[in-house]
Amino acid sequence: MPENLGKSDREMLKAIYRQTIGRPSADGQVAHTGSLAEAMGTSPATATAHVKRLADRGILVHTPYVGVSLTDAGRGAAVAAIRRHRIVERFLADVLGYEWTDADRLATTFEHDLPDEVEQRIFTVLGLPSSCPHGFPIPAATDIELAPLPPLYDLEPGDTAEVAVPGSTDPAMVEYLASIGLRPGVRVEVREREPFDGPILVRVDGNDRSLGRTVANQVFVQKQPATQPQPTE
Repeated sequence: MPENLGKSDREMLKAIYRQTIGRPSADGQVAHTGSLAEAMGTSPATATAHVKRLADRGILVHTPYVGVSLTDAGRGAAVAAIRRHRIVERFLADVLGYEWTDADRLATTFEHDLPDEVEQRIFTVLGLPSSCPHGFPIPAATDIELAPLPPLYDLEPGDTAEVAVPGSTDPAMVEYLASIGLRPGVRVEVREREPFDGPILVRVDGNDRSLGRTVANQVFVQKQPATQPQPTE
């Protein structure tokens, strides 16, 4: 990771990564300073100045009137920042007992102050967890890319997957998802899919639930390998 990155730098890199690489539909695109300003809670002028400072350090490429993309160094730093965030979220949930819905907000308040050795010690003490409380995988320390998780709506009948719900999801939507059993880490199976952007029928906790496109696109999944049929004698 590039040296002397501050809290706002890491948050900016995470925002750029999520808008350019971190979701299936965004791969290869650029982030725009307006959307980055919104993600960071700052003005477009402040976001543009921040982007220019990071570009001067070779962490990203800023093309005026086009957008922002990460260099190799920037991608590595962004993934490292996301890894740390997810480890701290796991600590908050597993050790301190916070709900997964609170972990995202609280992790950001102190994750950037941790020395690397403390981050690794926390990860080890937690038992090397594979995912954060939201259900998203924790990348290895050497990774420079994250495999984007598809939305539930992209699955086909017969597919099975584990659920992941972003911390930025609207609380009302989180409450609704929980009411029908769609929580981080839960396994679902797609039973049916209606054509022409129609609803999908999924089995969760032994119950069949019909989900419209809007809802199913707000739930992300880690698709599970297909079960191989057992040979018959």
